[in-house]
Amino acid sequence: MSRVGKKPIQVPDKTKIIYKDKVITVEGKKGSLKQTIHPDIDLKIEGGFITVSAISDNRSGNALHGMTRSLVSNMITGVNNGFERILEISGIGYRAELKEKSLIFNLGFSHTVVFDLPEGISAVVEKNTVIKLSGINKQKLGLAAASIRRLKPPESYKGKGIKYAEEIIRKKAGKTGTK
Repeated sequence: MSRVGKKPIQVPDKTKIIYKDKVITVEGKKGSLKQTIHPDIDLKIEGGFITVSAISDNRSGNALHGMTRSLVSNMITGVNNGFERILEISGIGYRAELKEKSLIFNLGFSHTVVFDLPEGISAVVEKNTVIKLSGINKQKLGLAAASIRRLKPPESYKGKGIKYAEEIIRKKAGKTGTK
């Protein structure tokens, strides 16, 4: 049994939840999300709370118990409040701009890099170096942020590249020179 999986999930008012044939649909003010639930896991919706339980006491059921609870909780949070991820670009001449549903990056390469935003993810570029990604699906948002970061990860000597806003880059000491 998972400690995370045992916690009940509170369902806010104005959130509609439909659980039928191992598919949960959550609808809120920002949109709706669907998720298929594994056969070893079951959900019970009672009195404004959702409880997640493992049907079988095998290893896969126990492993999926906490993860399923987190997925459902993230769905409820996403359709009500949404999620946001902030990326920062550092480096001379490095910048980004938003054109329709694409981010265009100048990252020191001989060409510009075009990143098409996935469906359901929106972006705002501030000061050419701060990118705010937002969406209701936490998995898609994290994947999009990781894909953007992978275009030019921060290097460890000067810290140039794309990093998450909360990420701390530990810089290495450079050459000490000759004696």
